[in-house]
Amino acid sequence: MSAPEITFPEANEPLRLLAVHAHPDDESSKGAATTAMYVAQGVEVLVATCTGGERGDILNASFDLGDRELTEVRKNEMHSAAQILGIKHQWLGFIDSGFPDGDPKPPVPEDSFAAQSIEVAAAPLVELIREFRPHVMTTYDENGGYPHPDHIRTHEVAVYAFEHAASESYLSDKAPWAVAKLYYNLTFTQTRIRTLHEACLANGLESPYVDWLERMDEVDVMWGRVTTRIPVAEYFEVRDQALLAHETQIDPDGMWFGVPLELQREFWPTEDFELAISRLDLPETDAIEQDLFFGLRG
Repeated sequence: MSAPEITFPEANEPLRLLAVHAHPDDESSKGAATTAMYVAQGVEVLVATCTGGERGDILNASFDLGDRELTEVRKNEMHSAAQILGIKHQWLGFIDSGFPDGDPKPPVPEDSFAAQSIEVAAAPLVELIREFRPHVMTTYDENGGYPHPDHIRTHEVAVYAFEHAASESYLSDKAPWAVAKLYYNLTFTQTRIRTLHEACLANGLESPYVDWLERMDEVDVMWGRVTTRIPVAEYFEVRDQALLAHETQIDPDGMWFGVPLELQREFWPTEDFELAISRLDLPETDAIEQDLFFGLRG
């Protein structure tokens, strides 16, 4: 598939970042401090949310839905989180697939995001890429970060759209656009979880990760894939405020806030990514990047 050459930003043109997520709240739990930092730097950040979270559960036991519709509540939560992070936001318009339970797991509903063909599921994102013209994209790895069908489909859709948005043969009334780089969020590596767990214990605190670590394998395969660590410790509070905006999903007394910010800043002050695809002609190196826009500035 042929692709046009990358268009580097002009001297006074803002950099643009597109983060592709499955559900409302994912933008706040994966890479939120990074997006908040780039917004503060003047980068234009757009979050594309594939589904409305319609089939999600209420995970905050203290939240009272009352007679409200969950779909509307989650839309309002997303609006609040976007304002806190300072990002632009776009719904891609698909229906949440839910998280099938059982052995074997039942198929996802026919009307859901994960049930759509890749051509149908990716079409709105291809159009959005050509309209927004991001220099960098972020999304999930091939396992979705965790095996929710919408997360896996989001990975597939993002990779497909990254390729096809640049193709002259893809039919659209918008001009092709070649995104320079695609990154995967690697937020929940075992190495990070274990480091914060041990920091809590060393400081006489209860760790929120005991049960989580018991379910993890001994070998942290994901940590070996990290290519990029963004120092964003000063934006952890913004990340947490955005998380709290998703009241249906986030318990303010739960695991998300079990490690004090001062320990997070001391022992794990970064958000971590894997550079999955790059169209930049850069020399190979084992050095860890500290900027998603490395190679695009200046």
